[in-house]
Amino acid sequence: MVTAIVMVQADRQRVQETAEALAAIPAVREVYSVTGEWDIVAILKLAEYDQLDDVVTGHLRKVEGIARTQTMLAFRTYNDALLDQGFGVGLDEGRANGGS
Repeated sequence: MVTAIVMVQADRQRVQETAEALAAIPAVREVYSVTGEWDIVAILKLAEYDQLDDVVTGHLRKVEGIARTQTMLAFRTYNDALLDQGFGVGLDEGRANGGS
């Protein structure tokens, strides 16, 4: 399984419609409206790497309201348990040494 993250700059008046159109594309699993330089983030899940071109250039570029995109490929997945461990580093140690 290939995971791609597509960041989208959208026409300001069309963010909601653009996000809804992206969510309707079969390979798009999640769509988020975000703050910052980008307006929308779409998470793609593909069976094979070769499908990336079909989805990004074949489907995403046809969505009206998209001004610019940037696509990143994920090369490693961290599950929830590992992420929780990473963010909790040092919390138990501080309690053992008299911390709160």
